Amino acid sequence: MARFTIATELGDITMNFRPDAAPESVAYYTDLIKSQLFDGVTFYRSDFVIQMGTHGTSKKAPKDLHVNETHKAPKVSNTRGTAAIAHWDVPDCGNSEFFINLKSNGHLDDAYGGYCVFAEVADDASFAVVDKIAAAIASKQKPSVAVKTVRLA
Repeated sequence: MARFTIATELGDITMNFRPDAAPESVAYYTDLIKSQLFDGVTFYRSDFVIQMGTHGTSKKAPKDLHVNETHKAPKVSNTRGTAAIAHWDVPDCGNSEFFINLKSNGHLDDAYGGYCVFAEVADDASFAVVDKIAAAIASKQKPSVAVKTVRLA
């Protein structure tokens, strides 16, 4: 199974890609990871998701996604631990911003064309880091959590 690891200042999050549900999105994110685009960015949002990407940096993805695979089979819902691509209103399909769902967010399956799930948290240790990041940002203990590197595993 194809994986990637997000190494943060609070620990590592291992994610499993979901090429069965979003093959073009997985290929897009694989390319961004290989280009080291996510090295040195932050998780900066915590409410019902934690979100990371190039927001607030001078980094920019070389291109945006051209397809939203949310409604292709098999459809994967935005449940706790799934990672989905952030985007604006339709027809925007997203770019380097993505979030990890902290709870089941079924409304995101259809809102604004749907938020495409392309990966999921791999294990309990990774869930613990996700929850630690969420708590740190939500409590204002930290305005953001540094991402050291993101690597294919």
